[in-house]
Amino acid sequence: MEMVHLTIDIGGKPGVNCRGFCTYCYFKHAKDVPPFGCRYCLPFKKGCDYCSRGVKELYSGFYPLKTVAENFLADLQSVTEDITKITVSGGGDPSCYPEFRELFDILGSLDVPLHIGYTSGKGFDSEETADFLIEKNLKEISFTVFASDAELRRKYMNDPTPEASLEIIRRLAGKIDVYAAIVILPDVNDGAVLEKTLDWLENIGVKGTILMRFANRTNQGLILDNAPILENQRVHTAEEFRKIVESSASAHPNLRISGTPLYDPMFNSPFAIRNDDELLSKLPKVTKKATVITGSVAAPYVLEILEKCGAQKGTVVSVDKEIACLITIDDLKKLDASVLAETVIIPGRSFVFLPEAEEVLSRNVIRGPEMLTADGETSMGMTETGVLSMEVDGFSSLIHLINQNGS
Repeated sequence: MEMVHLTIDIGGKPGVNCRGFCTYCYFKHAKDVPPFGCRYCLPFKKGCDYCSRGVKELYSGFYPLKTVAENFLADLQSVTEDITKITVSGGGDPSCYPEFRELFDILGSLDVPLHIGYTSGKGFDSEETADFLIEKNLKEISFTVFASDAELRRKYMNDPTPEASLEIIRRLAGKIDVYAAIVILPDVNDGAVLEKTLDWLENIGVKGTILMRFANRTNQGLILDNAPILENQRVHTAEEFRKIVESSASAHPNLRISGTPLYDPMFNSPFAIRNDDELLSKLPKVTKKATVITGSVAAPYVLEILEKCGAQKGTVVSVDKEIACLITIDDLKKLDASVLAETVIIPGRSFVFLPEAEEVLSRNVIRGPEMLTADGETSMGMTETGVLSMEVDGFSSLIHLINQNGS
């Protein structure tokens, strides 16, 4: 039987339709920067809906329930199989949706498992919301926790009713699959506070927790002219953060813990394939020469894997930007073109307009595969086989591109 998964978009705008920004929110200082260019742009026009509007989540506000219901009905009518899951998500926070109860009354009558893609819970002011959601067939929710300490939640998330939010998480975790998200602010909710939060999450039966490194600088991914989010806030390096994820996971064996940008201890990913000689031997051999551009976090891993497939030393060139899919033309402008091969492969999801990249680098530039690996946010819901096969597919495609286009 085919799995049919419908998503309901309620619209909404970060910072506006969520009771105000959390202090650490990526969108807090976001400016309306010109379009970057991306994989969806037409070859003759820089800027499409995705890289000019979607990436900034420039929605005008929540959609009225009537609009949401009409869109959902249209989706329903186009589906012939049974629906196995319905996810509610939006640019704003579902817990702050003004017609939240009415929406769930409608969805609850369909007898289909419901899933809330992400919520801060700042819009939930009453503990019995948990019972209401369970009654309406909610089966899974991703919930930003920040800390089990209500006062820290109040201060850093601007949650007016943090005790109610934490009690809702507790009640839900006893009955359904709850996944917690924690943005780690150094010297605020790491160390002993994080330990206490993870103990609490493990005790109440939360299924998994994603630890998210706080980013505060342009090279860490703040590409909307929005750095710094917090003045004078210390940040973890990717490697420091990896150690926090590793030690947290080993101290909490009953809690599935992974981290983004690094790493997932369960699968040793991203780039788990580097430790699997049998799978590495199944990848095609690199027979031509091209330059693969990637972010500074991925670069050593990508080089290690490609070298094991026969690539030469200088095949991978890292930019200053840590996350490959957030590379922009500014990162490419800083590269020394003399070290690049005739053909350059950029990350598939990078925010770069190809004709502009060719002009800047004076090279033949092609877009690489969408994904080479799964970060901790993605791998959290995957099996080891799924992670490894994604990497085999990604690297096979990348090597084919090198061999087809390289010199």
